[in-house]
Amino acid sequence: MRKRAAVLCGAAVVVAGTFTAVPADASAPQNTPTSPTVRAAPAAKPAWKKCGTADYPTLQCASLKVPLDHANPRGRQITLALSRVPHTAKKYQGPLLVNPGGPGGSGLTFAGFIASGLPKAVAAQYDVIGFDPRGVGASKPALDCKPGYFHPVRPDSVPSTAAIERANLQRVRSFAAACGRKYADVLPYIDTVSAVRDMDAIRRALGAQRINYFGYSYGTYLGAVYAKLFPHQVRRLVLDSIVDPTGVWYDDNLAQDHAFNDRHRALMAWIAKYDSTYRLGTDPEQIEAKWYAMRAALAKKPAEGKVGASELEDTFIPGGYYNGYWPYLAEAFAAYVNKKNADPLVEAYENFGAVDASGDNGYSVYTSVQCRDASWPRDWRQWRKDNWYVYEQAPFMTWNNAWYNAPCAFWPTTSLSPVNVANGKLPPALLFQATNDAATPYQGGVTVHRLLADSALVVEQGGGNHGITLSGNTCLDKHLTAYLTNGTVPRGGGEADAVCKALPDPKPPASKAASTSSRGAALHGLLGVRR
Repeated sequence: MRKRAAVLCGAAVVVAGTFTAVPADASAPQNTPTSPTVRAAPAAKPAWKKCGTADYPTLQCASLKVPLDHANPRGRQITLALSRVPHTAKKYQGPLLVNPGGPGGSGLTFAGFIASGLPKAVAAQYDVIGFDPRGVGASKPALDCKPGYFHPVRPDSVPSTAAIERANLQRVRSFAAACGRKYADVLPYIDTVSAVRDMDAIRRALGAQRINYFGYSYGTYLGAVYAKLFPHQVRRLVLDSIVDPTGVWYDDNLAQDHAFNDRHRALMAWIAKYDSTYRLGTDPEQIEAKWYAMRAALAKKPAEGKVGASELEDTFIPGGYYNGYWPYLAEAFAAYVNKKNADPLVEAYENFGAVDASGDNGYSVYTSVQCRDASWPRDWRQWRKDNWYVYEQAPFMTWNNAWYNAPCAFWPTTSLSPVNVANGKLPPALLFQATNDAATPYQGGVTVHRLLADSALVVEQGGGNHGITLSGNTCLDKHLTAYLTNGTVPRGGGEADAVCKALPDPKPPASKAASTSSRGAALHGLLGVRR
């Protein structure tokens, strides 16, 4: 729910785009059908144009037409927005498609981040390819079911009265109905499998027999499904912060609630450690009680008419993704409690919790994909029972997360079945997982390691951030670099093939600039919505 990074690939000076065929070591047989009944349409080569930025000056952008319905390749076409950082080395290892998650996250700028984060000698061997999945960002049509849906102040997320529950139910029903009215002809085709077939259209348009893939968060499920449907088109596969494919999506969201509650309590313990800075006490449980007292006060009187109880949760949920936000959250918390000053809290909400137009788009795609991908309970009584049960154990995010996903109880399309990603046809894949990740709990990494034969799992022991490679941990990045250089994966004898120690938690910064310039902050500004 954080503000999305701006799409930076706009129209610019046109240059001739070139593509060198993938070398022999990256090739594979091309006679694998995309499905028994679907014949892929030929794909035109992208016409690349300069769209560099100050941070990523070599970025290029293009677009690609794909079928809305891949079962009808000659029917209505939609447009995917693509980006590229082209290879510069003589040794060329083919395209590296990258995805930041979501579903609903834009991947255009992400290509620049990945290319700049890898060692120069490694990045130079790949065309790093970003893309906005169907419905997202600069792709057309881009979904926006109900602009301003998250405009404050929303009803309290905890339905402690029948009136509050009715207000939230009316809200989510109206969102689902708005999507159905605006995009009735599109929603049946906004799903993971359709996005995966788009990825294969990108592969064909690039002239590549096989692709390399690097996905974070929801992007790990996207990559695993691609590998299932197109195993012979996969050359290398990197998955970081891994979705449990056996819980897609209702059970996965309930599992998140427990993990986010643990991370919120980790923040409380961190604040207790720095009592000399924040003056909130040295007992984490007492600090947590002060946080819930702040929540109750904001439910009665929202700060500056912007930050009520639900918006407070929105503001602190990003702290479960990335501990680099902790100093700012702690500062806002302390100012409100100790000085009755809500200004830092409102600023934190605007930085971490508020949803802008790109966030509206991201959420529209998020719900469209998740609601279509798998079956959800259609009886609200089941949601009520399950979420009250979880709330009693993990109150921090449970009802906020429930309402975030609740449009799926009323979604205007039928549901597909989740993809069984079990796969014995792939080259070795490389998986990364932190033990205390909240958004994609640890078990997801273990499960996918088991399901992808010959995969290798690298664990960040004690790590709680979501998205762990290319964010400062040299041990993790060593394994990533070796794999992208020559396909090397670690081989261990236990649950994990390699273990890296987590980076230390941050310290209260001397200035705001001290903790906003890191690779970790850059990565977490780009990762997709919610997953």
